[in-house]
Amino acid sequence: MKLNYLKFGTTAFVWLLGTALASGQQLADQSGIDLKDLSAFKNPGQTWSIAGGVTANLNEVNVLNVTKGTGVLVNQPTKKISGADLLTVGEHGDIVLELDYMMAKGANSGIYLQGIYEIQLEDSWGMLSSTAANNGGIYARWDDSKPEGKKGYEGHAPRQNASKAPGLWQHIKIAFQAAKFDGSLKKTSNARIISIELNGVLIHDNVELFGSTRGANGFEKPLGALRLQGDHGAVAFKNIKFSKLPADAFNRQRGNDTDPIYIDIATTPNIRSFVDIPGGVKVVHAISVSSPAQVHYSYDLDNGYLFQAWHGDFVDATPMWHDRGNGTSRPRGSVTTFTKKPVPTLAKLADANAAWLADTTGTGFHTKGYMVDDSNRPTFTYTMYGTKVTDAIKVLDGGEGLSREISLATPVDNVYALLATGVSDIQELSKGVYLVDGQSFYLKFNDIKDKPVIRDANGKKDLVVLVRGKLNYSILF
Repeated sequence: MKLNYLKFGTTAFVWLLGTALASGQQLADQSGIDLKDLSAFKNPGQTWSIAGGVTANLNEVNVLNVTKGTGVLVNQPTKKISGADLLTVGEHGDIVLELDYMMAKGANSGIYLQGIYEIQLEDSWGMLSSTAANNGGIYARWDDSKPEGKKGYEGHAPRQNASKAPGLWQHIKIAFQAAKFDGSLKKTSNARIISIELNGVLIHDNVELFGSTRGANGFEKPLGALRLQGDHGAVAFKNIKFSKLPADAFNRQRGNDTDPIYIDIATTPNIRSFVDIPGGVKVVHAISVSSPAQVHYSYDLDNGYLFQAWHGDFVDATPMWHDRGNGTSRPRGSVTTFTKKPVPTLAKLADANAAWLADTTGTGFHTKGYMVDDSNRPTFTYTMYGTKVTDAIKVLDGGEGLSREISLATPVDNVYALLATGVSDIQELSKGVYLVDGQSFYLKFNDIKDKPVIRDANGKKDLVVLVRGKLNYSILF
C-alpha cells in the first residue's frame, strides 16, 4: 500500500510540475472565470449550464428558475439526473478565491479547494447553531473504521451563521495556503485556511488542515483543480475571481491587539449609539435591537427609518467604549442595508411619483421614543401630520427576517411609506413578493390591497406604498 502510494505520488508530482509550467493553467495567475460558456471546466455534466439570471422560489425545494444569457453558472439536478461535480481546467495551489453563490431552498453544495478540501455551501437560512456541515463550514474528515458518531472528525463550524435566504446572492472570500511537499512528494507542511469571509463576516481564521475532507477526489498534492459539488442540489455561481495569496497573508489577518467589547444581549438587548452605514452616512440617533433568534436591526429615531438588519452576532461596541471612543457601534453579523441615507419613512405626497422628503421639516414630526415588551423589544412611536404613528418591528418565526406594522392612529390622506430607496433594481418575483437591490433582500406583502409602486429616482429605484391606516409587510434576508 505504501509503495503503491509513493509510485502514484511520484508520477503525479512530475505531472503537476508540468502543469505548473503550462502558461495560464494556474488559476491564481488568472483574474477569474469568464462565464460566457463552460470552456473553463472539464467535461461538464448536463445539469450545468450558463444563464443570464437566476431566482429561487421560497416555497419550492431544490428549484432555481433561470433566464437566458451569460454570466451565471447554474447547476440544476433533477430526480432523473442527479448531477455531477464540476472541475476547472486550471489548477491551483496557494490562492485567494472570491465568488458569489445562490442556494435553492433546501439545497446543498460545496467548494472543494484543490478538489479535496470542502467548504460547505448549504441553505442554512435562520439556523441558530451551525456545524461543520452547514453553510460556510469546513467539512469534516472521515474514517469508516471509527465507531458510529465518531467517523467524522476535525470539521470546523463557522464562528457564526452569516447565511442569507435562498434566492439571494451570497459572497464568499477564501484565502487558502496549499500543503507543501519536497521532491519526493513527502508533505512538509499542512494546508491552511488563512481566512474565510462569508457575506462580509470572518467565519474562519487560521485553520490548519491536517488532511483532505470527506468526499475528496484524490490525495493531497501541490496543485489541484477547483471543484464545485453538483450532486447535492440546485446552486448558482457568478463573479468567480482569483488572485495570488499575498506573502504576508497570515500576518494581515492578525489585526490589532485591542480586546473587543461585544454586547451581551442577555444583559443589554438594545443599545443607543451612532451607527455608520457602510458607504453611506452616520446615523446619530440610532438604536440597535437584538433578538435571541440572531436577527437584529438598527432604527433611525430621527426619521422612523429601519435602515439595516443582520443575521449572526449582535454588536461590537469597541469603537464606542475603547479608550475615549467615538460613540459608534457596529454589527457583528452579515448586514443587509436598506438605505445609504435615511429619510422619513412616511411622507404625504400628491401621488406615488412625487419627490420624497429630504427631512421631517414641515411634517410636525416629533419622536415619542419607544415602549418595550416583556422581552425588552421596542415598539416605536412618533407624531407626524397630526396623528400618532406606531412602528412595531418583530422577528419572524425561524429567524427568516423581520415583520413590520406601521399604524396611523387616525387616517391621513395620501401618506406613503418608503420601504426601499436608492437601490439598483426591484423586481416583482411573484404576487406580493419583491426582490430588491441585486437580489439582496425580499419584501413581502400579505394584503393584496397593498399595491407597491416601483419608481425611478436619480437613476436608482424606490419602492413606495400607500398607508391605508395600517401597513403590514415582511423583510426576508
